[in-house]
Amino acid sequence: MDPVETTVRAVRDVGPDTVAIDLATPEGFVAAPGQFVKLTAYLDDEVSRFYTVSSPDTEETFELTVSYDPEEGGALSEYLLELEAGSAVTITGPFGGDYYDGEPRSLVLAGGPGVGPAVGIAEAALRDGNEVTVVYRDDEPVHEERLAAAAAAGAEVYVLGADAAVTDAVVEAYDGQQLFVYGFDAFVDLAERAVEDAGGSMEGAKVENFG
Repeated sequence: MDPVETTVRAVRDVGPDTVAIDLATPEGFVAAPGQFVKLTAYLDDEVSRFYTVSSPDTEETFELTVSYDPEEGGALSEYLLELEAGSAVTITGPFGGDYYDGEPRSLVLAGGPGVGPAVGIAEAALRDGNEVTVVYRDDEPVHEERLAAAAAAGAEVYVLGADAAVTDAVVEAYDGQQLFVYGFDAFVDLAERAVEDAGGSMEGAKVENFG
């Protein structure tokens, strides 16, 4: 989809230095959790960043989860934090092929901001009556309410703060499910080692490396 303007429906705190932004879904826009969009702000210069869809669908509205550094955040971070219901933003997309596509059994490994697509996939899988496990590593977890709700609805959820615990959880949880991995370089490497320790392979995994 070409760049299109849409409006903010709500901005919510969802954990330390993280907000969820609900946007009105433009006509013809369809995305799955795990895909991402380019959000553009017209400040002194045009500034754009990519954010992953963190809602289970894009019917009427969809959600982006945005983390920021309160000490080193730039102009775009300040702009996003000042958004309120009715504000206009420009998006382009969706992009990416590593998204939930109705797989009957999923194992989602998420590091840091990878929790956004993880909660979206968990909710979509549960909605579809599918099995889903989430292994999420972050020293300061976000989206804890949604993760707890997913666990209560039947998902298997691990919220962890140490690399070793990730490996232990993957060894325990891995059983040939469709793998999804979302996170920065170090977490993607950790996830690959953990899957190998569990006797699995990254072949066929859907991986989004945030750099």
